[in-house]
Amino acid sequence: MARRDLTEKQEAFLTYIREYTEAEGVWPTYREISDYFDFRSPNSVTQNLQALHRKGYLEKDEDGFCFPDRRQADGVPQGIPIRGIITAGGLQEAVEENLGTISLETLFPNLDRIFAIRVSGNSMIGADINDGDYVLLMDDDIPNGGIGAVLYNGETSLKRVFYDQHGLRLEPANEEYQDIHIRPDVFEEVRVLGRYVGHVNRTGIFSRSAGRRAVA
Repeated sequence: MARRDLTEKQEAFLTYIREYTEAEGVWPTYREISDYFDFRSPNSVTQNLQALHRKGYLEKDEDGFCFPDRRQADGVPQGIPIRGIITAGGLQEAVEENLGTISLETLFPNLDRIFAIRVSGNSMIGADINDGDYVLLMDDDIPNGGIGAVLYNGETSLKRVFYDQHGLRLEPANEEYQDIHIRPDVFEEVRVLGRYVGHVNRTGIFSRSAGRRAVA
């Protein structure tokens, strides 16, 4: 959809939504928008959203309005710009070049199978997963010795998982916590929620492939 010029009020409306979502990670409610712009009716919010949709600055899906193609409202892709190539050997002349962006799809090729859970507790601080972080889990089995989330006896746990003849062992990455042992005869009661593939916090995005590496 081609984009058309915005009125001054529509520009202010779009700027508010963009800045709010960047700061909070979610869209503002109708009440918050109405209070900010002193609208007398939620219908004014709907009219502005529909106007931005008609002009190509917003899209609409089953969940409501959203920025088109996972882009910010100003058309800049949500990703990290790649500005050139740097040598890891001898010195060479720096050449700046626009090579696109690194997006979540770049970091996690199976993004459609990944979901996030917020961490509560410090049992995995030895793996640099801290209280308040968001762990990224893939809908997949957990390899022996890998980190993942499981559901057992009505409770969930994020641990390093080991399988052997003695059953299942959930190992924390913090000496203050003890291992959790599950007997082989109750394996069927254990549900694997997902395999750990990375986590997100205020310092960046961390992806686990062959070992741990910071990617943002």
